Amino acid sequence: MTTIIAPRVYDIGGLQVRRAVPTLQARSVGPFVFVDQMGPAVLAPGTGIDVRPHPHIGLATVTFLWSGAIGHRDTLGSDQVIRPGDVNWMTAGRGIAHSERTPPPERQHDHPIHGMQTWVALPKNFEETDPGFFHHAAATLPQQRRDGAWLRVIAGRAYGEESPVKVFADTLNVAIDLDPGAEINLDTGHTERAIYILEGEAQLDGVDLPAQHLVLPEHNARGRLRAKTPVKAMLLGGEPLDGPRHLWWNFVSSSTERIEQAKHDWEAGRFGTIPGDDQEFIPLPDH
Repeated sequence: MTTIIAPRVYDIGGLQVRRAVPTLQARSVGPFVFVDQMGPAVLAPGTGIDVRPHPHIGLATVTFLWSGAIGHRDTLGSDQVIRPGDVNWMTAGRGIAHSERTPPPERQHDHPIHGMQTWVALPKNFEETDPGFFHHAAATLPQQRRDGAWLRVIAGRAYGEESPVKVFADTLNVAIDLDPGAEINLDTGHTERAIYILEGEAQLDGVDLPAQHLVLPEHNARGRLRAKTPVKAMLLGGEPLDGPRHLWWNFVSSSTERIEQAKHDWEAGRFGTIPGDDQEFIPLPDH
C-alpha cells in the first residue's frame, strides 16, 4: 500500500523546516537520508536565515529553491548565492564546514523563502572523497514543459534527461510544478522513489494526498500524479544504499568510529575556518 509520512517540524536559524526523512517509516529513499522542506515563509525586513558554520562528513547536501535566496560559504572558500531553480551541491566527503545565511540585500525588505534541502549518503568507497562545492544555474538544468507540467531534473536522471550535477550513485531528483488539472506519470526508472508535496492539492492514482507530506508509492503503482490546484512537488529516490548508515547531528557514515572522530575534529577546530564567516559556529551538541 501507499505510505504517507508526516514530517516533524524544526526551527533552523530562524526558519521553520519539515523533516520527512529520516523517520521510522523511511530511514532512506534511494541514496537520500535526509529530506527537509524549508518554508514557505515570508521573512520581515532586518531578519533572515542564519545557519552558523557547522560541519559535515560522508554526504552531499543538495539545495533547491522555489523562491528566495540563500548565501552559501564553506571552508573551501566558496561564496555563492543560490536563487530559485539553481542547484547547490556540496560534497562533504572526508569533511567540510559551511554556513547558510540570507544575503544582505534581501534583508532590507520582506523576502520569501521556500525550497528543499536534502542529504545524499555517499557510497562507502566515496565516503572519504575530497570535499567539493558545485553550483549549477537554473538555465543549465534539463527541463520539460508539457500539458501544464514543468519538470526540472535537479540531479541524476529522469524522463529521458540527465542533470549536469555530478552524482555518486544512481539518483532520482526532479522538481515538478503542475497547473490545475495537469497530470504526469512518476518516472519508473529507479528502484526506490518517493514524492514530496510541498504545496497544493494533488492525487496519486486517484487518491488525495496531503500537502507537506512524503508519499512512498506502492512498488508496482502506476504513479499518476494529478493536480487539483497548482502543485509544487519533488520526486526523489534512486539506487538503494550499499549498507546501513549512521546519522548523528550533521555527520553520516557507515562507521560509528568515524562519526566519533568527526566529533573530536569539530571540537578541536580541525575542519578549518570559513573565509568571511569565521566569527561564530554551532557547537557540538551534548547528546
